[in-house]
Amino acid sequence: MENNILKGKKGIVFGALDKKSIAWKVAVNAYKEGAEIVLTNAPIALRMGTINDLAKQTNSIVIPADATSMEDLNNLYNKSMDYFGSKFDFILHSIGMSVNVRKGKQYYDMNYDWTQKGMDVSAMSFHKTIKAAFDIDALNEYASIIALSYVAAQRVFHSYNDMADNKALLESIARSFGYHYGLKKNVRVNTVSQSPTITTAGSGVDGFDGFYKFADDLSPLGNASAEDCAKYCVTLFSDYTKMVTMQNLFHDGGFSSMGMSQQVMDNYMKSVKGNK
Repeated sequence: MENNILKGKKGIVFGALDKKSIAWKVAVNAYKEGAEIVLTNAPIALRMGTINDLAKQTNSIVIPADATSMEDLNNLYNKSMDYFGSKFDFILHSIGMSVNVRKGKQYYDMNYDWTQKGMDVSAMSFHKTIKAAFDIDALNEYASIIALSYVAAQRVFHSYNDMADNKALLESIARSFGYHYGLKKNVRVNTVSQSPTITTAGSGVDGFDGFYKFADDLSPLGNASAEDCAKYCVTLFSDYTKMVTMQNLFHDGGFSSMGMSQQVMDNYMKSVKGNK
């Protein structure tokens, strides 16, 4: 049931690729809650996805922008303010990419040129996304900026590779820029650490099926869905959370607080007995 908790608010959603993506579902749910939206993604991603369908569904416009380019970001924000007729109230950063992961490189054998590219796309783009808004004063007071993260920023997942480093930097940027933007304009900046989620990007990680099953078995509530993550993000855009900032917020069914569950132990003991 919709409650119009974003009525009168305007925002930009980065990274919607297809119906599986969390960003796509955030846009849909934000629209249902009364928000006006601008959709954006890198030009190459726009060619790969079906974002125009989302634009029709949410009565939005699409403005291409490479989030690693300050020129593109300034153009995006200025055009968005023209479209909205005002400053805006929220930003979702749902961007991540690792060439090392795609190419099957091990963490101890990374190609550093690829590492730099992945860091720029996955983490530094968040800094640039915030800085562009900060510099041109594009956001209203108590606006909300969210980036999507993962628990690998705090824990080792053997094939998550340099994306773990990228997510750690992403979370640090949220804290540091959250301080500065909070002082300037009461703008809040947070990251949401989501469960492994069946999306086009997530499924590309080697061993994803194992990640997904393990997290689902370990979490008392099971894995959080992309839909539920989107609804959580909507609450963080709303005025109900106007004093929440500089936080990494776990939305993972309890996984991040678990050590061992009965289900995981039972599965492990079955394999141990089977090997005897």
